[in-house]
This record gives sequence, structure tokens and C-alpha cells, in this order.
Amino acid sequence: MTARWELAANAVNTTSILLATLNSAHTWWTGIVGCLLFCWVFLQSRLYADATLQIFFVVTSAVGWWNWLRGDAGAPLPVQRTPLRMIGAYLATAVAVALAYGWLLHTYTNAYAPLADATVLAMSVLAQLLLMARRYESWWFWLVANSIAIPLFVMRGLSVTAILYAAFWINAIVALVRWRRLVVS
Repeated sequence: MTARWELAANAVNTTSILLATLNSAHTWWTGIVGCLLFCWVFLQSRLYADATLQIFFVVTSAVGWWNWLRGDAGAPLPVQRTPLRMIGAYLATAVAVALAYGWLLHTYTNAYAPLADATVLAMSVLAQLLLMARRYESWWFWLVANSIAIPLFVMRGLSVTAILYAAFWINAIVALVRWRRLVVS
């Protein structure tokens, strides 16, 4: 049963990620559907941080959809770079969140690989927040999150999802190149 849910989640999320690479606002509503499906899959696999992350993605996808369409004084939000000092602060916060949430999962749940799971959550949250603001650097953080998620999913027997996240990793490279040309100075 979980295999069918995993396939459905992967199909919908593939569409969503490809739409993000193309800088299409349709990435957001398709992402909402895919995240709800993945939430179920991750709960069944005892990847609780990843399940929590999917709920975060549902909420932020609604906000991202709004931002992309009307976020810049009623006009579509342009692709921009994030100042380096802000990236450093964001990264430090993400590391602190990963450590704290990893400890909570380790201490209070039967979570599988709590620190790795929490790190995927923290890096993905950072990447998503930057993506919502149409920040070029979001794709670097997706690379980090996916680099950790791929082996985690393989170890949990989520092979289809691991393959999809490997494709997401490649997609992030493509998006970095594509979005570099879209950056507004």
C-alpha cells in the first residue's frame, strides 16, 4: 500500500519541482498535493521530521504561491540574490534547528536516523523560505538537503523516492544555471 502512495507522491512532486525550475507559479499548488501524499508516506516510514516538513511545505506553498504572483507591490516577484551575511545567519539557524530537533526526535520518539532526518528538515525549510522569496541561493540549499535525503531514503527502503531526490539534485544544478540568468541586480 505504501508503495502506491510513494509512487503517487513522487509523480506529483516531480511535476512541482520541474515547474519550479521553469520559474512557474504552478509549482506551488502541485507541491501542496504532492506534500500531502509524501506526509503519509513518511509517517508510515517513521521519518517524522520529513512528515512534519511536508506540513510546513503545504503552508509555505500557499504563501509562496501568493508571493510569486503578487509579492512585489502587486507584480510578480523577481529572482534576486541574498546578501552573504544573511546566508551565514540563515545557515547558523538551520544548524541549530537541526541539532535541537534531532535531539528531540532521538529522545522522545522511535525515529529512524533522527539527526539526518532533522538536518533534511532544517536545510529544506531554509531552501523553501528562500524559494518563496524567489532567491537564487535556494537551489544551493536544496542540493544540501537532497544530498542527505537520498541515502536516508535508501536506508528506509524508499527507493523510488531516493531516485526522485537524485533527480531533484540534478534539477537543482539545472535551476542554478537557469535562475542565474534571471537574477535581477
